[in-house]
Amino acid sequence: MSLQTLPKQRVNVRAIIYRDGKLLVVQHKMADGSASEYYAAPGGGLDPHEPLVDGLKREVMEETGVQAEVGKLLFVQQFYSHREGYTEELEFFFEVTNTQDFLNIDVSSTTHGNEELAFCGFMDPSTILIYPALLQTADLRSHIESPRPTIVLDNFNE
Repeated sequence: MSLQTLPKQRVNVRAIIYRDGKLLVVQHKMADGSASEYYAAPGGGLDPHEPLVDGLKREVMEETGVQAEVGKLLFVQQFYSHREGYTEELEFFFEVTNTQDFLNIDVSSTTHGNEELAFCGFMDPSTILIYPALLQTADLRSHIESPRPTIVLDNFNE
């Protein structure tokens, strides 16, 4: 296989900031400025050669203005990408332990939040359309508190 036929992969990091049965979620703005139809955990793509934890801290700071204290790796997912220039994506979901620091976020004071986000706040994930869908149904508290291994999601076959 030549380098030209290798899939173009994007690596993303996402924060699981879970408090009192609610997950900190973001709703991105579309190109026209309207809110997307779905929510996601805060995070984004790694820069070239950026370590996972450093990338997560950077992304969370850009979107929320809060320095994340990164805990354990909870989930990994791999899926076909719909982004221009990419064929697949790999996402790493990490626990963030300093949840109290995220209670009063003002996205207008962040470097990226005001430009990119229509919403940032805590919501019950079972009541919203959130991707990946696992975040709607997983017992997040149990995964955070448990010594269970990381869950790997193969979303190629969904």
